Amino acid sequence: MLLDPTRLALFLGAALVLLLTPGPAVLYITARSMSQGVRAGLVSVLAIETGNLAQALAAALGLAALVASSAMAFSAVKLLGAAYLAFLGIRRLTSGSKDPAARAEPPARRLRSVYLDGVIVAVLNPKTALFFLAFLPQFVQPAAGHVPLQMLLLGLTFVALAMASDGAYAFLAGTAGRWLWRHPRFVRSERYVSGTVYIGLGALAAFSGASHSAPAAPSR
Repeated sequence: MLLDPTRLALFLGAALVLLLTPGPAVLYITARSMSQGVRAGLVSVLAIETGNLAQALAAALGLAALVASSAMAFSAVKLLGAAYLAFLGIRRLTSGSKDPAARAEPPARRLRSVYLDGVIVAVLNPKTALFFLAFLPQFVQPAAGHVPLQMLLLGLTFVALAMASDGAYAFLAGTAGRWLWRHPRFVRSERYVSGTVYIGLGALAAFSGASHSAPAAPSR
């Protein structure tokens, strides 16, 4: 059997513990969901997990090791991701708040933009790739062969679990946001809150960890 059942069970338990610990990705999804609704939140989940899937594939193919071996490459990708988050925050701060009476779910064109933003944020997070590079091999059975395939299957399993947990956050935050948008005080302050969250996530990404060693936990 390619994946040992015992190792797989341990992997599922460890992955669930990590996923149930909210982190930057959850904050990003929550901010999207509260400001733009459940649909935008779920699209953000799909985008983040698309990026994470690309990161898992990179780890399985050994590309993440190239980033891990180069401090310059790691810093460049990290700073690009931080700058993009800051850009999203500034864009939100400078946009006008919508009248709650006229507010609707984002149209398809805007949902495409939401998806693209999420994919860029996820792909430009090198710590996710390094997490997969450090975490997945612990549950691989070299004697079974096909190590890259084992890592990819574990990565796919992690992404599927993440879609379920992050989707729950998106649904809850979007539902709460729908109620909050009926209150004028929230309408006046929402863009400042969500914009500050994005900028804060960018600062966290830029300044967290001077070393480019693999993190002990993913940025969820």
